[in-house]
Amino acid sequence: MAPTYDQLNSFHRDRKELSEADVARFRLAVGKFVADLDAGTGFRPGLRVKRVQGTEKTWEMTWAPDGRATFQFGPEIHAGQPHVIWRRIGTHEIFDTP
Repeated sequence: MAPTYDQLNSFHRDRKELSEADVARFRLAVGKFVADLDAGTGFRPGLRVKRVQGTEKTWEMTWAPDGRATFQFGPEIHAGQPHVIWRRIGTHEIFDTP
């Protein structure tokens, strides 16, 4: 069973500003992200998943040279499966309010 997810309104607003090519790049990265979550062995280095500096619960993932997405983990909806809450998506500028 795949991880569950939600998207904040800020994520939806940001996504509308992306080109279709950027949306495709993000989807490709999410496929790798989900595969890594399922494997349970950590994230591959190319995704550069790490905590956002100065936060405890907000994480970032790189999906393009200047493509970033922030997320947090929420309470499990299905036992044993992570629940990802996508917060923001865009360029490095999203870190002003991750």
